[in-house]
Amino acid sequence: MTTASDPSYPAHWEADVVLRDGGTARIRPITTEDAGRLVSFYEQVSDESKYYRFFAPYPRLSARDVHRFTHHDYVDRVGLAATIGEEFIATVRYDRIGPDGRPASAPADEAEVAFLVQDAHQGRGVASALLEHIGAVARERGIRRFAAEVLPANNKMIKVFKDAGYEQKRSFEDGSVHLTLDLEPTAESLAVQRAREQRAEARSVQRLLTPRSVAVIGVSRSGVGVGAAALRNLRDSGFRGHLYAVNEAVTTDLLDGVRAYPALAGVEAPVDLAVIAVPAERVPEAVAACGEHGVQGLVVLSAGYGESGAAGLERQRELVRQVRSYGMRLIGPNAYGVINTAPEVGLNASLTPAPAPIRGRIGLFTQSGAIGISLLSALLRRGEGLSSFVSAGNRADVSGNDILQYWYEDEATDVALMYLETLGNPRKFTRLARRTAAVKPVVVARGGRHTPAGHVVPGTRLPDATVSALLRQAGVIRVGTVTELVDVGLLLASQPLPAGPRVAILGNSESLGVLTYDACLAQGLRPGTPQDLTTAATPEDFRTALRAALASAESDAVIVTVIPWVNEQEPQDDLADALRDAVAAYPGKPVAVVHVELAELVDALSPAGLTAAPATGPLPARPRPTDEDEGGYARPDVRIPAYPAAERAVRAVAEAVRYGQWRRANADAGQVPEYEDIDEAGAAARLAALLAGVGDGVLTLSEPDAAALLAHYGIRVLPTLPAPTADAAVRAARSLGYPVALKTTAPHLRHRADLGGVRLDLGGEADLRRSYEELTDLLGTPDELLPVVQAMVPRGVDTVVRSVIDPAAGAVLSFGLAGVASELLGDTAHRLVPATDRDAAGLIRSIRTAPLLFGWRGSDPVDTAALEELLLRLSRLVDDHPEVVGVTLEPVVVATEGLSVLSAAVRVAHPPARTDLGPRTLPSY
Repeated sequence: MTTASDPSYPAHWEADVVLRDGGTARIRPITTEDAGRLVSFYEQVSDESKYYRFFAPYPRLSARDVHRFTHHDYVDRVGLAATIGEEFIATVRYDRIGPDGRPASAPADEAEVAFLVQDAHQGRGVASALLEHIGAVARERGIRRFAAEVLPANNKMIKVFKDAGYEQKRSFEDGSVHLTLDLEPTAESLAVQRAREQRAEARSVQRLLTPRSVAVIGVSRSGVGVGAAALRNLRDSGFRGHLYAVNEAVTTDLLDGVRAYPALAGVEAPVDLAVIAVPAERVPEAVAACGEHGVQGLVVLSAGYGESGAAGLERQRELVRQVRSYGMRLIGPNAYGVINTAPEVGLNASLTPAPAPIRGRIGLFTQSGAIGISLLSALLRRGEGLSSFVSAGNRADVSGNDILQYWYEDEATDVALMYLETLGNPRKFTRLARRTAAVKPVVVARGGRHTPAGHVVPGTRLPDATVSALLRQAGVIRVGTVTELVDVGLLLASQPLPAGPRVAILGNSESLGVLTYDACLAQGLRPGTPQDLTTAATPEDFRTALRAALASAESDAVIVTVIPWVNEQEPQDDLADALRDAVAAYPGKPVAVVHVELAELVDALSPAGLTAAPATGPLPARPRPTDEDEGGYARPDVRIPAYPAAERAVRAVAEAVRYGQWRRANADAGQVPEYEDIDEAGAAARLAALLAGVGDGVLTLSEPDAAALLAHYGIRVLPTLPAPTADAAVRAARSLGYPVALKTTAPHLRHRADLGGVRLDLGGEADLRRSYEELTDLLGTPDELLPVVQAMVPRGVDTVVRSVIDPAAGAVLSFGLAGVASELLGDTAHRLVPATDRDAAGLIRSIRTAPLLFGWRGSDPVDTAALEELLLRLSRLVDDHPEVVGVTLEPVVVATEGLSVLSAAVRVAHPPARTDLGPRTLPSY
């Protein structure tokens, strides 16, 4: 018998998943304790679905059936259930079979698979999610193919198999369709899995942001407190749906003008979203009421969770488990709330009082409520609006990744602004950010760069500049402050992307123009000579000069500098109209304004100052850029961002320039090459054997084990032979063949040729014995030095190749030259894993000492193609096997033809419960 508490129970197969309609379900192994649930589930399945499953009328399960379907060995026979609450909504099962179709054990690598989905839950994508998970389980157990028998009329199940993306064969035998699926993941199956993930997660966020009815639980009768504030903001924002207040002590029909109930169960209509604002100890009761009522999602404003210590963190874990058990999603706890300015919704389920943000095309996500307040205030002051706002607090469930999934396809959002303290699942974040950045800008300000001791935000082992470079590789615009987040967002939301770095500068102040010119140079832009219109310039002068600058083929962007007129006779509205007229005539280039104490001009140039763009009603859709229009977007409304300092305007323009360059360069993102000699299955088996019996720590492999693992991916490490004595060194050299190198491997001397621990080009026994004696006389005994002998390789450039799993950035591939360049000067470049061929080529060319690889000062160029291949093979190893947490290849000697890996260090560990490599799943606690 196997129960959930049995040591053999595979708890790591448990997972929460988002379904096609945005709801959630839990997938877990079926145990012997599930007999009653299985019978109840089967009773709720229609006769037609039972017929499709068993190919005959099968009204009820026999006791033998129940025993067979609940008793598994989790190797040759496995059953999984999708559950909501404690009830089954679907099951899947596989049985390993041999070539004759009869039950078998390993090494048989084929299994029969069958599904059954409750009729009420068909069409929600449950079977597709179960197929992903049962496929991952099967691969883990050495099964490579699934066989399925399906009746021809069972079109839904045939479609599940057909759409999975696996290689498959189909035949018609004895009145049924026989399907065989190869379970090896393919590019198509991975694309299908991620497309389903995107649609499901986007839909789950959409349900939270577009409710037709909202209940606020915890509204005080006195009108004070968090719940009352949330209710007022919902009411005053003009929410278009039904609004309810819940307070167990209510004695009137209305609270603050809103229909009130003592319990949620008293609301006879459906409730889509519940805002919970009760003390933490009462939240479970409120969640249970919401789940029983069929609420789709929650915003929990209550504090006292993960931010308050270990007890609060456990309370938060239990909250997530409870919420998901009802198939709901959660924003929070300790959230500030959500806003959706769409006119058909008008949702302000947050603590932001009136005036609420106006409509705009910026999406804003924050983890911190305080930062959310700051950003909302800054956008309001600048007259800019929002499409949506989510402040997720402790983001125990819905995270920035979910919001990116939603914004990716949200036509009302043109720019994504995010304040993040952590990246959560870094590999997934960079994947989603890269995809989103290909169609709209993603601007990120990160807190937690320097993590205080005991802080809940996990730190990074990488320098901040390195993290920025990695995010930029994914197309993310990384900024340092929330002020810069707003500055860059305003420009990107209102201006087209610049086609290049050339900047025209014009204005009525020579000094301000020079400051702007210097700031452009500091940002790597190419400014033209500032055009001084003099302090006597009129709005018409500005109009004429701006039109000329925009029409010129010598500029890609324009910065206008403005100081107040001495006589104060020129209305600032007239200047705003003049600038807008010029931009409307030549809309293909971005324009930014630098002003000195001209608040009225800022208002006149902002969206709030436009009569053509009201705060409510439909906003014009932002068309996607085309190949013919590299400059970006054309806008029917004319908005120009204004900045109180030249440096801020220039920084925003520079970020737009760099983002535009990334967009153009990544039109072809490159490919992750396939190498026929890679043995992924062999590497997986070796890792499983190495980690057998290893606990939660990290295991550093011996040199032979490291070399054997790397060999599965075509990476050959030059063998070394130990030399504990001079005679042993001579025997090793005879085995390898002269000439040889004699090296110490003691930690304090490893890779330190400058300390005399390496002797090269030893051509015979006499040279070897003399060098051995010199080393031991100079540096210590053989037991201290741990000398080894290695064959000589062609001379070249010594380099270092590394890969590491960083807690903030994910899997990272690094490259630099060996020695002083990388160790002392930090001349190391990084790319995210998996790296494409374009990434590998850019990686070796992005270090400052790269000219040494390409024939600097008359030297011979080395084999960079072989170096790129090595980088790509290592990237594949780390990407395919999350057990590999660190690899160092040092030195890698790159010669004019080929390269040699002289030493390798590999660290492995059991993979984390949450990765971005397996079947889609929500973060787990």
